[in-house]
Amino acid sequence: MQNTTGEPIAERVVARLRRHGRVLILPVVVLLASVGAVSYLYGTFREQWISTLVLVGGVAVIVLLVLLPYLMWLNHRYTLTTRRVIVRQGFFVRTRQEVLHSRGYTVTVKRGPLQALFRSGDIVITSGVDKPILLKDIPGANQVQAVLHDLIERAQGQIGYGAYAAGSASRDETSML
Repeated sequence: MQNTTGEPIAERVVARLRRHGRVLILPVVVLLASVGAVSYLYGTFREQWISTLVLVGGVAVIVLLVLLPYLMWLNHRYTLTTRRVIVRQGFFVRTRQEVLHSRGYTVTVKRGPLQALFRSGDIVITSGVDKPILLKDIPGANQVQAVLHDLIERAQGQIGYGAYAAGSASRDETSML
């Protein structure tokens, strides 16, 4: 993209987003319950192997039900810039999807009852050609939708201005001949 003087516009980050933090409530409850249960049960049995089994089971529960959901939450990132929407996900295998604002797309917000209570929602970006991009459970979904609409309008306006400026420049050259 270029500004009115013909210089390229630097891409700026408008927002960095993740899923709503309420998805981490259950892992925190599981963490507190498992730490409490292991600390209560460890050492109460006569056999040492049972106490060791309780400790190993508690660690396994914490890794599977607390650490993995937290890492999955951290590894899903959505970035809105002045030029595009970027979706990054994955821990070992990383996936990156992008859609340019200049291509034009539709933005739909879907909300469940719990999402409406917390003012979050799923944002579906459909460009028509590629498969839709889903921004899952985004806080302030209506505000994000409004920002995306503004970014699309700006990108479409700059493309329109660029085509107009190129067309007027070519008309000026032909009128000189």
